[in-house]
Amino acid sequence: MRVPAGDLKVQTQAIRAEIDAAVREVLDSGWFILGRQLEQFEAEFAAYHGLPHCVGVGSGMEALHLALVALGIGPGDEVITVPTTAAATVCAIQFAGATPVFADIDPGTFTMDPGSAASRITPRTRALLPVHLYGQMADVRALVDLARCHGLALVEDCAQAHGARLNGELAGTVGEIGCFSFYPTKNLGALGDAGALVTRDAALAERLRMLRNYGERPDRRYHHAIPGYNSRLDEIQAAILRVKLRHLDAWNRRRREIAAWYGSHLQNPALTLPSARPGADHVWHLYVPRCRERDALRAHLAELGVGTQIHYPVPLHLQEASAALGLGPGHCPEAERAAAEVLSLPIYPELTEAQLRHVAGAVNAFRP
Repeated sequence: MRVPAGDLKVQTQAIRAEIDAAVREVLDSGWFILGRQLEQFEAEFAAYHGLPHCVGVGSGMEALHLALVALGIGPGDEVITVPTTAAATVCAIQFAGATPVFADIDPGTFTMDPGSAASRITPRTRALLPVHLYGQMADVRALVDLARCHGLALVEDCAQAHGARLNGELAGTVGEIGCFSFYPTKNLGALGDAGALVTRDAALAERLRMLRNYGERPDRRYHHAIPGYNSRLDEIQAAILRVKLRHLDAWNRRRREIAAWYGSHLQNPALTLPSARPGADHVWHLYVPRCRERDALRAHLAELGVGTQIHYPVPLHLQEASAALGLGPGHCPEAERAAAEVLSLPIYPELTEAQLRHVAGAVNAFRP
């Protein structure tokens, strides 16, 4: 048996009729940019989060970038984030003209360590940008307190946490702005690049709508109030996301079931299994155990037909693209240790019991 690390085709086929109908509606309308489907998706995604405003954009990275620009963050400013994340998080900071500053992670949750973040604050710090990684929210209340104490903005990177909660609060609803990616592999994924921001601040939402569309005033076409960009969530992707949003909670429930199944059936002492922090409603975008013999385990699983991935093999502060920051090994020791040990096992709602048993059998058969 072969169990791929991910399988987008099986999910698409399961809701193919709904997707076909949604796409057909867009094609029949003849309207493909900034139309009714986007307006409806924005209203539905905002309502899902209990917030008044959602702004659809071209990608998750562009959501982060526009959030920083809308907050007035740019050259000379610093934004504190973590090195255990996709490169898009840091690219957005740099695209805004600001400097990324790396706080270390909590080794149990892989999310921003508030104590480490506090130690990185300087007079140039303008924002905290925690990442809700692998489906679990960062310690947002501690980070809110830290941000308020120092007069900083809090921007949430929710690219891997659609529907996640911590102590009842949804990812994206705690800071000034929540930023989402709808890359196809996400818990809520489009069939191409797409992203969105949510906020309770009407002025920020208006500015974001202008920024995504060349700085144009939403109510006055060809009248440009501010310098802007081209980052618009198109009608076809919005229509597809409207379909998928209806399934998100059910898919997340299935991910939790799979994570619980792994927790009771993976019994290899070479692995440290992931867990949810107290009060967390984890959505298990990824299931990421740790193993000191990670590379050997990965090779073993590949031989038995189990696909895996590494999220992420090189912390961002040690990437070649970050060389100008002058940071070396030891700057974020927990992130560096995690990079050498993490391995993402298959977890997606369509996994069958037979596939899960095959994964567990392969993992439990591993001997370092």
